[in-house]
Amino acid sequence: MKILKKVWKKLLIVAVLLIVALVILILSPNFKKDPNEGKINFIINNNNVTAKLKHDIFIDDNGTIYVSIDDMRNYFDDQIYYDKDNSQIITTSETKVAVIDLTKKVMKVNGAEVKLLGTVIREDGIFYIPISELDNVYNMEINNINNQVVTLDSLDRELIKADAAKKVKVKYNTKLISKTVDKVEQGEKLIVISEKDDWAKVRTNNGKIGYVKTDVLTNKAAVRQALEQEPQISGKVNLVWDYYSEYVNAPDRSGTTISGINVVAPSFFSLKNSDNLEINDNAKKGGKEYIAWAKENGYKVWAMFSNSSMKEITSKILNDYSLREKLIEEIVDLTLKYELDGINIDFENMNKSDEDVFSRFIIELAPRLKEYGKVTTVDVTAPDGSETWSLCYDRDLLAKEVDYIIFMAYDQYGISSTTPGTTAGHNWVETNIKKFLGQEDVKKEKIILGMPLYTRLWKTDVNGKSTSSIVNMNQIDNQIPEDVERIWNDDTKQYYVEYDSENYKYQMWIEDETSIKEKLNLINQYELAGGAFWEKDRETDNIWNIAKEILNIQ
Repeated sequence: MKILKKVWKKLLIVAVLLIVALVILILSPNFKKDPNEGKINFIINNNNVTAKLKHDIFIDDNGTIYVSIDDMRNYFDDQIYYDKDNSQIITTSETKVAVIDLTKKVMKVNGAEVKLLGTVIREDGIFYIPISELDNVYNMEINNINNQVVTLDSLDRELIKADAAKKVKVKYNTKLISKTVDKVEQGEKLIVISEKDDWAKVRTNNGKIGYVKTDVLTNKAAVRQALEQEPQISGKVNLVWDYYSEYVNAPDRSGTTISGINVVAPSFFSLKNSDNLEINDNAKKGGKEYIAWAKENGYKVWAMFSNSSMKEITSKILNDYSLREKLIEEIVDLTLKYELDGINIDFENMNKSDEDVFSRFIIELAPRLKEYGKVTTVDVTAPDGSETWSLCYDRDLLAKEVDYIIFMAYDQYGISSTTPGTTAGHNWVETNIKKFLGQEDVKKEKIILGMPLYTRLWKTDVNGKSTSSIVNMNQIDNQIPEDVERIWNDDTKQYYVEYDSENYKYQMWIEDETSIKEKLNLINQYELAGGAFWEKDRETDNIWNIAKEILNIQ
């Protein structure tokens, strides 16, 4: 009997120990040691990112807060840039471009010089950026809590606060038993991060994040609303380029309207063929009258700025930061001078090696224009092609920086082609839309589909040599002999003609209202941002009404 009692006693002890171990196992995550203990905690928009930092943040004797460039790239600006040639770091936000001088305590913000308490520090080959000097650049509020916690709150986000109705303990999580991360006195303000069931996730004045019951919160109110920027265009964009050369006045459109469009892109500005940075200002002659006409009719004016396909001059400007900065200042000044609604960057025929510096140009330009509520658009070609025509654009990156990228979906077979073919076959256009959305990873709401208001008449001699000439849409019927049959091609969604004359074979893939309808339908099918047409005065009269109906342009 005694032996049996001893066995039961041992079994009871083992059971108790197992129960204790199980309780410890269950509760231990709620009481585990804080992995951020001993470090300066870094709270970004109510998320404690301390454990995820690649390098610890630190605070100098002047109170300047430093964050590594790697963590800046991860949390604030994935395109922050070390300009080794000019000993500076360039960082951008939605509306600001900050250039931090590495040699002295100054930086330029949107061109204006600002004095700094601390500048960039380099330790073990790593740059540390004075984040506390960049609060206005990133539009955020920064607080240093006893050199133990640093909080950064975006001023663009909603902020909800509440009072503690009584003295309360803030818990690590919502479990029945959980450790206390902070204690709050009655009446103390708490930032309310989220609410679920009867628990609220909060942040205390000490920067601690945890949970309290919702019934201990009172006087809850939004002290800051989320900042939402209204787009210039409600619904689909429909743009028409209005090209004219630098040698003539801007088109006189007075007394006319274009029913199906809501944006005009006149060719106001271009680079000059000069070793120094010089700009053709084509808006000087008749531009103000053109802008007045556009605005009277409710059209936005996104003026085109072209590099005139000058590869070497473009390369020189893009690779020289001072010239690039000067060009950006010129563009901003011209936009404000003429009270434009936006800028359409049309840089073509560039070196593939200049892909990154072209992206830098756009990264540094877009915030400057956005500061004034201006739209930035960039024209790009189909993803796969020659180095200077297609491979010179980082479409994914460009689309992230600008309001829209415009896919110039034409010249499938262009002036350099030696084989006859369509200017913009539906199958080719659709294939490349899929490439933009797939391999290029461009968001559909950023893509405007550019369409041609012209085609090409191909002429092939007896030796098989082919040349082509442009035929505007409104002149196509005049070019095709009356007895030539128009044959529908279901791949290109175009009518095709072929005929012989004077020992030459002629071919044309026709752009008309039928082919344009099919392309416009792609915009709706793939939920793109809208359409664009190259160029005004090449169209037939019915094109704008077709675009208005399909794109629902108001």
